[in-house]
Amino acid sequence: MLFVSIGCVILTVLLLSCSAGIPVEQEFQKVGNDTIAVKFSIVFIIHGDGDYLYHDTAGNEYIADEEVLANAKRVAEKNPLAEVFIFHQKPTSHFLFFFPLRDGEFYYYRNGRLIANESYWREQELSNLDTEVEFYNRFRAESPPERVNMFLYFGHEIPEFDGYGYDASYPDRAFTVRDLANGLEGFTRDSTKFDLLALSTCYGGTPYTIGMLGSFARTIIASPDNLHLSYFNLNSLERLDQGLQDGGILAFADKFAHQSFDRLTGDIQTAVSVAVYDVDSVQEYLHSVYPAYANTLNTLSEKKKSFPATIEHCDCADIPEYVLPTMNRGVNVFYRPALFGRLKSKQNHSGWECWKD
Repeated sequence: MLFVSIGCVILTVLLLSCSAGIPVEQEFQKVGNDTIAVKFSIVFIIHGDGDYLYHDTAGNEYIADEEVLANAKRVAEKNPLAEVFIFHQKPTSHFLFFFPLRDGEFYYYRNGRLIANESYWREQELSNLDTEVEFYNRFRAESPPERVNMFLYFGHEIPEFDGYGYDASYPDRAFTVRDLANGLEGFTRDSTKFDLLALSTCYGGTPYTIGMLGSFARTIIASPDNLHLSYFNLNSLERLDQGLQDGGILAFADKFAHQSFDRLTGDIQTAVSVAVYDVDSVQEYLHSVYPAYANTLNTLSEKKKSFPATIEHCDCADIPEYVLPTMNRGVNVFYRPALFGRLKSKQNHSGWECWKD
């Protein structure tokens, strides 16, 4: 009987790990006419398949992606006029060392209520977010013209070239800025751009990254420099029906960035930079510097094969060919230098990050 019981447990786990999974469809069907109109839509992509352990100034230990997940759920619960999609990309794990378990988890909230929660398989060969887009299209509410759409990505620096090893569970699979852009294209196939895109990663404010992702967003918040794993502050996203009353998306983005900056400067001693990019206003600058930046990427992609440790980032303002009259147009930068080290006296940042060639 013992062996039979163990066999039943193993069979159950196998079925759970190999099946497609069933979302909370009954709860979803109840939504129907009883829901309040959705005025805000938020998509969270939380990457957790890597080293996301960090300690605060008091020595407390945190897993960054789990902290973001908890905060994203709180945002979802506190927005009665929103729908919220949360995708948590987790490391692969196994039951009894042999049986693989799903490595993604999806949550869908509408009007502050959890409507669906489903585990899923992440794609092992491609990184174009097709599975996440499928969930998004299945559950999203009808889109009124005035709805505000937001997309937030949390993770490590997204490579602009190479990209292998981004996922610890899939070291032979690449993930780059272009892959994220391909995923964003899937989320915006109805030609509706995201009103706000927040890239909570290190070195997100480069001409290439803003140019690539700007095709799918009107306003972008990113850190041009290093960004501590405590990430952006999500408090501004709670009660969007109140927070967006006193201005448009650009004003809201400035508030979001400022609050994140204040939190980070209070928690860490390294450099802090958070920038807001008005995508339309930065186009002239991006077009002007694109040839030089593309040439640098081509050179570095070859150089990395032989000398990976010698490639470093820098403020684009430190490279003469990037210093143009349009450099500061459409960029609002919140910056504080590190409290130690060789750059502690650097008092300003252009908001654009480049590579030292």
